[in-house]
Amino acid sequence: MPGLPSWLTEPLWDQFAALLPQRPEFDPAHPLGCHRRRISDRIVFDKLLQVLRCGCFYEAIADSTCSATSIRNRRDEGYVWGCSPG
Repeated sequence: MPGLPSWLTEPLWDQFAALLPQRPEFDPAHPLGCHRRRISDRIVFDKLLQVLRCGCFYEAIADSTCSATSIRNRRDEGYVWGCSPG
């Protein structure tokens, strides 16, 4: 599936990224102290733009970079949209 052109997404990402808080690469509260790296906010942003553009299911745009579950979970987290949770 073709993505959106970079001349359109780059300015959107620049404005969006300024709203995001800094997050650790690994979750410090994880009981074992380590786990998989957090998927980049940019990857999730691009996937969410594809969902909005095409109106498709998350499973249709999921690939090796980001699963459908990860996309949905990050969509539901308040800080992803620059808002405080709750």
